[in-house]
Amino acid sequence: MNPDSTERDAAAPPRSRRGFLALTAAGVAGLAGCSTETATPTDGGSGRDGDDGGDGSDSGADGSDGSDGDAGDGSTGDTATPEPVVGRPIEEWSGYDPEWEAPRSSPLEASLGTEVLVENLEIPWDIAFTPDSDMFVTERVGRVLRFDGEDVRTVAEPAGAIDAGSIEPGSDKRPWWVKGGEGGTLGIAVHPTFPNPSHIFVYYTYTNDEGTKYNKVAAFDVESEAPGEPVRTVVDEIPANNYHNGGRITFGPRNYLWITCGDGGQPEDAQDPGTLAGKILRVTPSGDPAPDNPDLGDGADPRVFTYGHRNPQGIVWLPDGTPVNSEHGPTGRDEFNRLVAGDNYSWPEVFKPDNYPGSGFHPPLFNTRATSFAPTGSLFYTGDKVPALRNRMVTGGLISQQLVVTTLTPEGGELPPAENAYAQVTGDWADQAYTATVHTTMKNELGRIRHVEQSPDGDVYVITSNRDGRAKGEFPRERDDVLVRLTQE
Repeated sequence: MNPDSTERDAAAPPRSRRGFLALTAAGVAGLAGCSTETATPTDGGSGRDGDDGGDGSDSGADGSDGSDGDAGDGSTGDTATPEPVVGRPIEEWSGYDPEWEAPRSSPLEASLGTEVLVENLEIPWDIAFTPDSDMFVTERVGRVLRFDGEDVRTVAEPAGAIDAGSIEPGSDKRPWWVKGGEGGTLGIAVHPTFPNPSHIFVYYTYTNDEGTKYNKVAAFDVESEAPGEPVRTVVDEIPANNYHNGGRITFGPRNYLWITCGDGGQPEDAQDPGTLAGKILRVTPSGDPAPDNPDLGDGADPRVFTYGHRNPQGIVWLPDGTPVNSEHGPTGRDEFNRLVAGDNYSWPEVFKPDNYPGSGFHPPLFNTRATSFAPTGSLFYTGDKVPALRNRMVTGGLISQQLVVTTLTPEGGELPPAENAYAQVTGDWADQAYTATVHTTMKNELGRIRHVEQSPDGDVYVITSNRDGRAKGEFPRERDDVLVRLTQE
């Protein structure tokens, strides 16, 4: 267990309203965007470089054939991942649809509402679902929670994870930095064959015996007698700092584990494929490189899928298997990128749109220029519960305190109307494989939106990050942080 857990829990404010609040309306938010004639994206800049608050492609990306048995994944000794599961052909992915079509309407034609399900969370960061729709939620203070629709309980406190700290609900303090900076217990993913084994994967910040801070990804057995003790370490010594910790982990269509690593305050290392700083990794559940990862040359880490990233915090897949990430830029310049195996995404060499042509770097689908969205966890929505969001990328905005809805139209497809869109990216500086039409909504309805996730039955869930010392306006409220479900009016 975390050696600070007893002290932390004793000091934690009472969670007086963390039960299930059935269909409690938190207000109805009309999908309202701001119009622009340019393809310049957004970012409410604070002038600070700490982006967490200052705030694909080619089918081979995750679609080529290949296999990885991961025979040792069941570390308890009697549960091994079936060979066809990890590295399966993309055609076996339930979400695979090479003939998919992007919406041609505007998402602003509908109105969204929210149902508050859980209150007084302590800086939640990520959500992952079991096949039977139980939800795991991480809190940056060092906890993994499980929510079954009725009750919330702590199921693990990763051993050695730092307590990032938080401010009180309803506080008017704005410290910008809580004691753990932007680190803590961050991303979470559920094993592809859960509950056999009953493993979850967690990305978290720790300090080693020499006093050096790192991030790691480890697997935990939530049904064991010591669920906070790792079953095994998957990836270790990911650079950590008070900022740029990356932290999103998720299993892709072929059941490889994707890991987004920030530059950890070492921007020059983002260009070195031999380091983990500023990279997106693709590994097996055991931590081995995916067999068909790109060969980036002598000295390169074989776990690296793409490099040249600053602080990537979201990753989704289009129905054709194309991976797309969201990441924080410097003083704005936030980006959505189509990920191509082995490509270089330019940080810290290029980050302004007009400098991409001729640079040799992979250009973004969308760049916010001097405006900050601080885009974080993303979802490509494929359900039916919120039709306005279907077949669109939905991303949380931290400093912008909004939801970002992006339609990615394949080259040559009919575009949604640009009217009332924040941007429709048609400039020659952008990635031409897809045209991004970006709308914004729910501005200041929930505060800092950290992540958006889809449940197995097609509901959309959102968590906030209002107790990290960076919220604006009336946030944090007395009920913060919250888990909500989106509805369409």
